[in-house]
Amino acid sequence: MKTLLSNPASWRYVWPIVGLLLLLSINLIISPEFFHLEIKDGRVYGSLIDVMLRAAPVALLAIGMTLVIATGGVDLSVGSIMAIAGAVAAGLIAAGVESLPLIIGGGLLAGLIGGMINGALVGYLGIQPIVATLILMVAGRGIAQLINSGQIVTFNHDSFAFLGSGYFLGLPFPIILVIITFIAVQLLMRRTALGLYIESVGANASASHYLGINARAIKFSVYAIAGLCAALAGMIAAADIKGSDANNAGLWLELDAILAVVIGGASLMGGRFSLFLSVIGALIIQSLLVTIIMSGIPPKYNLLIKASAIIIILLLQSPRFQQQLSGLMFWRKRHG
Repeated sequence: MKTLLSNPASWRYVWPIVGLLLLLSINLIISPEFFHLEIKDGRVYGSLIDVMLRAAPVALLAIGMTLVIATGGVDLSVGSIMAIAGAVAAGLIAAGVESLPLIIGGGLLAGLIGGMINGALVGYLGIQPIVATLILMVAGRGIAQLINSGQIVTFNHDSFAFLGSGYFLGLPFPIILVIITFIAVQLLMRRTALGLYIESVGANASASHYLGINARAIKFSVYAIAGLCAALAGMIAAADIKGSDANNAGLWLELDAILAVVIGGASLMGGRFSLFLSVIGALIIQSLLVTIIMSGIPPKYNLLIKASAIIIILLLQSPRFQQQLSGLMFWRKRHG
């Protein structure tokens, strides 16, 4: 039976989890109460819950981004779609709409339209993904500002605010939303042929075409799903602060989402993907931020430390680095 060391390809499933456990262990050393969980009034509190809660928006973005990257594309507009969805939801509430399904539906529709625009540009018009999504990245935030009339729109709607600050089964509702979204998309990918089609298009779009797979429709679909995930994240962000800030909602989160997917072992060239590892990647990013804060390191070093830690994680996932490490360990075993 092949061991983990003799099968470096399997390491991509191990290293993200090892990296997350390492970061959590460092936090435990810094703060012995880091893993302490407490239940009050039927709600679970603790640092671990806070990490998962703060990672929820990036995790949602990473789920959609995983599918996009699996086709060989990238979506730079998800942060702006977050802003648009939050602005639409806040605008509906400010206009006097009380129906929660209508408010959520409006936000999801906005995200779906944004994703469909990206999908049409990439899939049917053949525009490079980075260029096509850059258009909505810039224009989308302007659209959100127009919806808000250039102001921060606040609202008071307890049912909608539940999306960002409510609790369900003892856990913050954003965490529940991530779990539901992950299960739904995972079932869609693995219980239908769509996941196989996505991997096929990402690995070789031309060959997929000759096999009868509609690569254009597949690309259109993944960008639409990414738009829906971004809309969910945007409404969570708006519900959390009970307002829509078009200038800052989702700002640069698209980069964290891409990073989470890459940390999860997905190839930017397309092909293989893992939704689970992408969510782990989002948790790693948030855990790293918590580690930096808890260690008391001056804020001016935050970005440098974050970049260094990510480089180490990506090195551990590199097939060539894994082969070299495996060869070194084998040499030491023989000459030890």
